[in-house]
Amino acid sequence: MQASNDRDALTPPTTGRWGGPLTLALGVHGLLLLALAWGVAWQRDTEAVLEAELWARLPQVAAPRAVEPPPPPPAPEPPRPTPPAPEPPRPAPPPPPPRPAPSEADIAVQRAQEQARQEEQRRLEQQQAERRRQEELRRQEEQRRQEEQRRLAEQRRAEEARRQAEREAAERRRQEELRAQQARERAERERREREQQAQLEAERQRNLERMMGQAQATGAPSSPGTALQSAGPSASYAGRLVATIRPNIVFTDLIPGNPRAEVELRALPDGTIVSARLRQSSGHPSWDQAVLRAIERTGRLPLDENGRVPSTLILGFRPQD
Repeated sequence: MQASNDRDALTPPTTGRWGGPLTLALGVHGLLLLALAWGVAWQRDTEAVLEAELWARLPQVAAPRAVEPPPPPPAPEPPRPTPPAPEPPRPAPPPPPPRPAPSEADIAVQRAQEQARQEEQRRLEQQQAERRRQEELRRQEEQRRQEEQRRLAEQRRAEEARRQAEREAAERRRQEELRAQQARERAERERREREQQAQLEAERQRNLERMMGQAQATGAPSSPGTALQSAGPSASYAGRLVATIRPNIVFTDLIPGNPRAEVELRALPDGTIVSARLRQSSGHPSWDQAVLRAIERTGRLPLDENGRVPSTLILGFRPQD
């Protein structure tokens, strides 16, 4: 039953397909015959009749009029061409012989071929889908890589900005601490100077009150290291004081001339140096400071011949003495 159905499906239909073309051919031939007949009738014309008279050179007696012959009968019309007989219709070609019914083997081969074609189509579609998937994966991977690079670059810039901010903050703190330290040192130095100045002024007032009426000794102005004015010590004692302080002077600079720095000393009776004040600068601060530091290093002055040390002494120091 299955083979019969397949055979009917494969056999072409046997409907009459020559009726339409045959009718069309007969109609065309009839129109052609009518056109030919009309063309022949339109081209036929009536024949023209000619009439002539003869004249003699000499006058002649006119002959009696001849009797006119009767007009010739009209020419018979040519017979109309008979229209050609229509061509007989061509016989319809015989229908093709029915195809033999395919065998089970042929049907199996066709099915196998169709299945193979479908499998190949599916394989091609799968390959195209796989290529599209791989391209999408590569695109996504490239996008992730670029985003990672941008993120790392942003992170590096942020880290560098943070480190720069930390360095700047540390530098600001260091500068602030340095300024604060300098301010503290300056304030402490000014405080010590004020206290020292106050002590010196108080000691000076006490010494002035105590030394009222005492004689004032003057040393040789040209002798090195002598006291211009002292509260009682001799010139030799002033030289001893300068000789005691000079080894503590540390000064390596070269200065022009031999300038003199004059220092006022305050000391206790046992020789302990209470304070030293620059009375007159040499014009070179480095030499002045070297002298003051040397007095501070000395700390204690030797006693004079009387076994005491004047409370106020004024000594002069020159770098080349």
